[in-house]
Amino acid sequence: MKKVEMIIMPEIPKSDLHPSWVPEDANENFACSVMGGIDTKVNANSEEKVYDPNAVRRVPLRRKPTLDEIVKGVGEGNRVMLSKAITLIESNAPKDFDKAQRVLQGLLPKTGKALRIGITGVPGAGKSTFIEAFGQLLCSMGYKVAVLAVDPTSPLTGGSILGDKTRMQNLSREPNCFIRPTPSGGTLGGVARKSRETMMLCEAAGYDVILVETVGVGQSETTVRNMVDFFMLVVLTGAGDDLQGIKKGIMELADAIVVNKADGENLARATVTQGEYERMVEFIRPATEGWKTHAYKCSALTHDGLPELWAVMRKFEKETKESGVFQKRRKAQLLSWVRGMIDEHLHNLFFNDPMIKGRIPLVEHSVVNGLISPSQAVTELIRCFDMDRAAIKHMQSGKM
Repeated sequence: MKKVEMIIMPEIPKSDLHPSWVPEDANENFACSVMGGIDTKVNANSEEKVYDPNAVRRVPLRRKPTLDEIVKGVGEGNRVMLSKAITLIESNAPKDFDKAQRVLQGLLPKTGKALRIGITGVPGAGKSTFIEAFGQLLCSMGYKVAVLAVDPTSPLTGGSILGDKTRMQNLSREPNCFIRPTPSGGTLGGVARKSRETMMLCEAAGYDVILVETVGVGQSETTVRNMVDFFMLVVLTGAGDDLQGIKKGIMELADAIVVNKADGENLARATVTQGEYERMVEFIRPATEGWKTHAYKCSALTHDGLPELWAVMRKFEKETKESGVFQKRRKAQLLSWVRGMIDEHLHNLFFNDPMIKGRIPLVEHSVVNGLISPSQAVTELIRCFDMDRAAIKHMQSGKM
């Protein structure tokens, strides 16, 4: 056995171990302290402190929770386990898909009891400020609130900018609130794939109200409309007629139109804007059967109008449940979810096919150079895909 050479360390002056700025009676609660250096031990033949190069301090690895522990933790409202479950849901790794579905299946009986609220609006309308103020109001009333902020994804790194969580600093400190920025995947409709299951996990964790914020004006509004119960459009003051054409499509999805920033000198303009939108909704088909859409005004800064908005949402929930529209919409959303996942699966199956991957560049080159029409290109790719799947099926039947 190779003998380990022991290096004798020089005696360290006491003044160096205890600097002048450290109080004599400093304990473990003192803000600044001198940490110990390298590990030392006493030599068997001497009282001198020596350095042992083999004395390595190892930090034990943290054990990963089992799926049963995650299911149990989420059901008990454990925020750490909820975050781990959502991470599984958001993972694109094939090995995590089955785990995520097993977790979701175990929590399925506890889902569906929250009120799901979608919030959209033009950039600058104050959506995040509104959500923070509204969420704080609900928390003060004893509700547990989950905020799913659909965050734009960086086109360079693919990562989430996570801006909403930094803007909602006060709300993030609430013990009854859970904020989860969700990368949209670089597309406005990217919210559809993971947010539904994330929302269900939050419901299983005992959250009473789920607030879903969209990235802005675009296709994601239709997607979010198909996964929430109550859909709200937050608008700016004094922007009625000049943006009427742009907003008309979104207004047809809204159960309420909210004029934000109705405070101070802006209050008069907000009142005028509210009247303009109230007149506009008269000519728009209601987004929910049996519910009349109205325009409201509020201030996320002063919290004026927020309790009234919550009363409107509770009234919406009560009336739609009594009429059966609430349950009918939930069932339609589930079926839409199934069809959407089928479309996504077939899309991935097609574009991940080896033959299609090899054929696409040539077909696209032919389309760009005018050699074949786009319709012919699609027909060619579908034919190749069918042939490849038939060949795979034939090989599998031969092995059997």
